[in-house]
Amino acid sequence: MPMTPADIDALLVLRSENEHLEFKAASKDFSFDTLVDYCVALANEGGGRILLGITDKPPRRVVGTKAFAVPERTVSGIHERIHIKCICDEVIHPDGRVLVFHVPSRPAGQPLHHDGRYLMRAGESLVPMTPDRLRAIVAEGEKEWSLLPALAECDGQTVVDLLDTQGFFDLLRLPYPATRESVLARLNDECVIEAVANGWAITNLGAVLFAKDLGRFDLLARKAPRVVVYDGTNKLITKLDRQGSKGYAVGFQGLVDFINGLVPTNEVIEQAIRTSVTMFPEIAVREVVANALIHQDFTMAGASVMIELYDDRMEVSSPGVPFIPPERFIDGYRSRNERIADLMRRMGICEEKGSGIDKVVHAAEVYQLPAPDFRVGQGRTSVVLFRHKDFEEMDRDDRIRATYQHCCLRFVMNEKMTNQSLRERFQLTEKKAEAVSRAIRDTLEAGVIKLADPTQTSLRYRRYIPHWA
Repeated sequence: MPMTPADIDALLVLRSENEHLEFKAASKDFSFDTLVDYCVALANEGGGRILLGITDKPPRRVVGTKAFAVPERTVSGIHERIHIKCICDEVIHPDGRVLVFHVPSRPAGQPLHHDGRYLMRAGESLVPMTPDRLRAIVAEGEKEWSLLPALAECDGQTVVDLLDTQGFFDLLRLPYPATRESVLARLNDECVIEAVANGWAITNLGAVLFAKDLGRFDLLARKAPRVVVYDGTNKLITKLDRQGSKGYAVGFQGLVDFINGLVPTNEVIEQAIRTSVTMFPEIAVREVVANALIHQDFTMAGASVMIELYDDRMEVSSPGVPFIPPERFIDGYRSRNERIADLMRRMGICEEKGSGIDKVVHAAEVYQLPAPDFRVGQGRTSVVLFRHKDFEEMDRDDRIRATYQHCCLRFVMNEKMTNQSLRERFQLTEKKAEAVSRAIRDTLEAGVIKLADPTQTSLRYRRYIPHWA
């Protein structure tokens, strides 16, 4: 059914563009090649709509477009370029003409390209698709990694010998069944095992989460997490190097306890009482490690999650690069391993979608730590937690990162950052308002935050939001 002016008005109030919508003012003209690029990106993301004649910054409004006077010819041109059949609605809105291009999803297992460029969207930009995203699309139609067999054929006794079935039921808060057949049936329901001709196959999902010893599964032995402790702030001297053995779910609490036991503590005196405080908040360690385990790229052979402890920081890294840019970790979510993530959430090991990183950032603020640093390197994603620094010790990058993350955290809480809220984040008195204003100015210049109301001239009443809001 063609879109109407009322449908357009309903879209104007959306808080932000999402993975299925793209708005462009295009009041006078719009490049056909750019339109095709956006069609490719939207199709690669499962389909969506691009609307011309609407501003892309909230509060959105219809400005009308003169682009593509003959939409049918444009649709035909798109089909000639990338061989997908779009539909265009020409909507005569009271405030101007709007073109709505409905872009279908790409065929399963076939990433689309335009002139050899496989495109996806990252925030407001079009970027080349990451290698692991391309691999995931090409692998569509094949059995997903978590359901492939870690052990192709075994009997029921072997399943019980290799997997911590008691841990499985304990984590799901279920009573342990009276018979082995009932145990195996429940494991089968959760895709931990799969019935085969001569017994059972243990899936990658079952082994990686519930193995008593990952070393018993040849292809998963290198997927066990590794903890390394260094003497100093570099890798020159290693004090401890320990690799785990248990499946992620049944071994998670032990892994977190082991890490927290290695984290240095500082003694602080509050209200005449001396207490010990760990260098990194336990909730931050738990969430960062859980995210690394769950969202890694399991298809990268010989790579595992690494937890590295230095005198001044902790680095947690995992194989693969994320589907969303690291600056959007606070408000965005896209899981690489949804089946594993779902089971881990139901077992209470990780948070609901996207909220774990919020807790990491919030914990850093409560403990007065520098903002965590989210880094994407060559085939790896890392999160760095830093030891405490006073505001005066933080360099310009530390302050910009902390200001941006505070702004994001306020935004997802439906609030806006102010000079006062940032002072409270750094626990600074009003006498330090100018130093905080300088941090805000530096962050504005970096282009990662913006004024919520550009017409506001009073410094006292200025509010700030993330650049993507």
